[in-house]
Amino acid sequence: MQESEFWRLIESAKQADGQDPLCERQIEILQEQLEALTPEEIIDFARIFEAFLVKAYRWDLWGAAVIINGGASDDGFEYFRRWLIGQGEAIYTRALKDPDSLADLPILAEEEAECEELPYVADEAYKIRTGKDIDYQAAGFARTLREPAGEKWEEEDLDTMFPRLAVKYAE
Repeated sequence: MQESEFWRLIESAKQADGQDPLCERQIEILQEQLEALTPEEIIDFARIFEAFLVKAYRWDLWGAAVIINGGASDDGFEYFRRWLIGQGEAIYTRALKDPDSLADLPILAEEEAECEELPYVADEAYKIRTGKDIDYQAAGFARTLREPAGEKWEEEDLDTMFPRLAVKYAE
């Protein structure tokens, strides 16, 4: 599977979900799409997802998550990055270049920008197709994240770093 196919699957599921802020429908649709693929393609999808998750493990994006969600623990930032991937290639890529660009998205009124379950669609689809769990170690997945990339920030500096997000999500 190429990255272009990965993004096509993410975006087609996102478009079909009716903009569900909890991404529940997107997850259902994406899993159905993955179940139609070969086991090798499902593993490729999971591998690409993981690579994009690691690429977004950056201090600046964590700062944006803190503003948008009113805080972000380690797990919260993980779920934020999953949500960011679920928004599609254009939004993901733009956010990597300029996290303040996330201010262009509609405000998430009562929900946080998180999608905890999104990466599990590959696990479920693989299990349905093969009756087995993905052996991530054998498939070459080796996630070792020690410290986010970039410069660590102080919380009092976030409003200056991300002025548009600060205004949009001011309490």
